[in-house]
Amino acid sequence: VTVLLKENAHIGHGAVIHGATIGRNCLIGMNSVIMDNVILGDECIVGALSFIKADEQFENRSLIVGNPAKRIKAVSDEMMQWKTEGTQLYQSLPETMRQHWHPVEPLRHIPDTATEEQLASLYKTWNQTRNP
Repeated sequence: VTVLLKENAHIGHGAVIHGATIGRNCLIGMNSVIMDNVILGDECIVGALSFIKADEQFENRSLIVGNPAKRIKAVSDEMMQWKTEGTQLYQSLPETMRQHWHPVEPLRHIPDTATEEQLASLYKTWNQTRNP
């Protein structure tokens, strides 16, 4: 079965796309399984650990969760903005790496001068963006 990932589809760590069409700007959560002949419309979000049975179809902007997965509500503009920004961050990483890549000596310990802010990630989780 052909797997088709449309533009800006974002597949989380450990997810299995067994045979499906993943719509434009969708997010597949970590360790989800998408079986044969599934069709996800554009801008869907599939929750982590979800299992979508073979031959299922979901309309655009569906929030899909569970085992077996079901549509629980529509994806909001706020959720889609968060997803889009997260995908853009991942897409920018290779170029950022190329710009700053140079040989270094291994870091053997964390410097005493490192602040917590310097060690923290620039990326915020969905819950952090909703509840700053």
